[in-house]
Amino acid sequence: MKLSALDLWVREQEGLDVLTREELEGIQLKKLNRLLEREKKRGGFYQDLPGHLSDLSELSGLPFTTEADLKEQGHRMVLLSQSKVDRIRTEETSGTTGQAKRVYYSAADNERTISFFAAGLSELVHPGEKTMICMPFTGPGGLGELIAEAIRRLGAEPLQAGIGKSYGELLFILREKHPETFVGMPVPLLSLLRLRGGKCSLRRALVSADACPGTVMAEIETRLGSRLYPHYGSRETGLGGAVTCPAFSGMHLRENDIIAEIVDESGRPVPKGQWGELVITTVQADAMPLIRYRTGDYTRLMPEICPCGSVLARLDRVVRMGRKSRMEQLDSLVFAVPEIVDYRAGFKGGVLHLEGYVAGSLPDLPAELLGYPVLWNLSPFSEEVQPCYMAKRSIIQV
Repeated sequence: MKLSALDLWVREQEGLDVLTREELEGIQLKKLNRLLEREKKRGGFYQDLPGHLSDLSELSGLPFTTEADLKEQGHRMVLLSQSKVDRIRTEETSGTTGQAKRVYYSAADNERTISFFAAGLSELVHPGEKTMICMPFTGPGGLGELIAEAIRRLGAEPLQAGIGKSYGELLFILREKHPETFVGMPVPLLSLLRLRGGKCSLRRALVSADACPGTVMAEIETRLGSRLYPHYGSRETGLGGAVTCPAFSGMHLRENDIIAEIVDESGRPVPKGQWGELVITTVQADAMPLIRYRTGDYTRLMPEICPCGSVLARLDRVVRMGRKSRMEQLDSLVFAVPEIVDYRAGFKGGVLHLEGYVAGSLPDLPAELLGYPVLWNLSPFSEEVQPCYMAKRSIIQV
C-alpha cells in the first residue's frame, strides 16, 4: 500500500531519509523546548512555564490553555510584533457583547499550511484536473486562498466556488466546469450530489470544517464511487491538522508541528486508544503558539500502526463535545430521508423547528427526533436558495 504523503512531507520538512517514532519524538521535544525558551524571553502569557523539559512526558504536567484564555488573553500569546503578523482569523461569540477569539499567523505559518495542504490533497488531486473549493475566500491568507494555492502547486486548477453562492450557481459550476474533485463541508457536498443524481463529474472529495455523520459519509461515498478523505483542522491548528491517507484508517496528524494529547473530563491523560478531549501544543507555530490548548473536540489516538506504514499518529473521527454534538446526531437522522436537500435547525419551547428544502414529493416525516417533538417546514427546492449554513452546522436557540 502507498505510504501516506504526509509521512513524506514530514521527512522533507525535517531533512530525514527515514521517519521513526524515536526521531519524531526527538523533533517534538526539541521544538517544544525551543518554544518554551521563546516564551521565557518574550515574557507573555506562558512566561511562568519552565524554560526546558527533559522528556515529552513532562508536558502533561503543564497547565491547560482554554478557549476563555484565548479570548481574554490571546494578545499576550503573540510572539511577533504586529508588523510581522500576516493574518488574523477571528471567530465572534454568539452574544452581542462577548469577546472574539483571534488567532494570529505569520507569512511563514501560512506558507507551511499551504505546504501541508498540498501534501494532503496530493492523495486525491491529480495534475491537469479541476477542484471545486467550497470554502471561504476572504483575501490574502484566507482559507480558500491557501487551499487554491496548494492545488495550483499540484498542477491542478482550483475552481473558487467559495461560500454564499446559491445552489443554482454551484450546480452551474458542476455542469459547465466538470470538476473531478471537491473540497468543502460534507452536507453541501451531499446536497449537490443529491441534486445532480448520476450526472455529476465529481469522483473524489476531501471534507472538512464540520462533522460528517456516518450516514452522510456512506451516501456521499456511494454517489462518488470512491472513499472520502476527511480532514481535521481549526484556527488553532493553523487550519491544517490531520488528513486521511489511502488506507482510510484515521487521519494522520502533522506531528512535527503539533503535539497531541487525549485527556478525560477531569483533564487526566488517557491511555492511547481511549476516547477523550483533544489537547494540542503547536510547537511549529511562528506567530501564536498554543501550549496544551483544550480544543473541545472528542476523539482518540488510534493505537496501532497505520496499514499504509506511516508512524505518524492518527486521529479517529472527531466530534464536538457536549451540546454541539447534537447537530451531528440530527443530521444523521434527517438525511436518512433521501428527498431532503438541506435544512436548518432551531430549538424553541422544547420543540425542534426544522426548516429546509426537498426535491420531489414531500416524504413521510418523523414526528419526533432526539426525544423532542418536531415542527417541520419544508419547501420545494429551487436553484435560487443558498445552503442553509455558511459555517459549522448547529441547532440554534430560537
